[in-house]
Amino acid sequence: MLLRAGLVGVTGYTGMELARILAGHPAMRLTAATSRQEAGRRLDDIYPFLRGLPGGDVVLSEPEPETLAAACDVVFLAVPHGVAMEMGAALYDAGTRVVDLSADFRLRDTDVFETWYHTVHTRPEHLARAVYGLPELYGDAVRQTRLAANPGCYPTASILGLYAALRNDLIHTDDIVIDAKSGSTGAGRKAATNMLYCEVADSFRPYNLGKHRHTPEIEQELSRVAGEKIAVSFNPHLLPVNRGILATIYTRLKKPLTQDEVQSVYEQTWAGAPWVRVLPAGQLPETRSVRGTMFCDMAVTVDGRTGRLIISSAIDNLCRGASGQAVANANLMCGLPVSEGLEFAPLVP
Repeated sequence: MLLRAGLVGVTGYTGMELARILAGHPAMRLTAATSRQEAGRRLDDIYPFLRGLPGGDVVLSEPEPETLAAACDVVFLAVPHGVAMEMGAALYDAGTRVVDLSADFRLRDTDVFETWYHTVHTRPEHLARAVYGLPELYGDAVRQTRLAANPGCYPTASILGLYAALRNDLIHTDDIVIDAKSGSTGAGRKAATNMLYCEVADSFRPYNLGKHRHTPEIEQELSRVAGEKIAVSFNPHLLPVNRGILATIYTRLKKPLTQDEVQSVYEQTWAGAPWVRVLPAGQLPETRSVRGTMFCDMAVTVDGRTGRLIISSAIDNLCRGASGQAVANANLMCGLPVSEGLEFAPLVP
């Protein structure tokens, strides 16, 4: 019997990607989707690519937590921060499983959340029930919860890239610079002048330097890995492409190490994680090699002259960095293999 999935907030890029992934899921079917603006319309009327596919015939409705909880085994929240906390808490309290793609349940400290998101957290009692849904690190805990806080896209690339170096005490924790670039879908689907085609195409720019909201999430999780408080310099940029993230991370080695030594640490650390692909020495990741997949391709480069370890990490921001990871968390919560319905080859060329 297929698991029934609900989707709150279907009109954004993450909602679109969830609908795409669930259309091919062998054990889970999209049976309910909500949108206040588009209520009453069929999903394949909004997204023609779903015509003839599972989920395309779903008629959009107003979001009602009690109705969704009764009709669904798991509900995905693809709505903005501040909205998800009330809906997520209500769904959780009604007894269903919830995967929240917003930031509302990621940060453990409400003061930190309110400082960075300028929003009062109205459901702090649910933070202790939420599990940060990065499967490689917290998969066992996700299996035991009914509320998964889906990681952000930049944090996914950054945390996975730095994990082996921090876990194995290779680098200093007070000199980490993350230089990350994202495709334009990372900015969402809302209309904005600075995201028009002619504003983005044939250009490249930084944004929100020193104040991007993913910074405390990255710091929280890296601090957990290292066992000490970590602050990072996180610097995002906008790429003139639709999807993909490439993070180049600059760190300082604690002691001189060879390329082979660091390569071995990374390969051993991620040997049991099929979605993390540590590239052979001398190769570097590209966004096109992970497009539409759950892979995180990474490479390590030892710069002996400066004593630095440079880590490169590439993911698809919509699949691995959002909707695909949400389905992985739903799989775990529902007792399925984490990779069920997610074994995609990259969309190349």
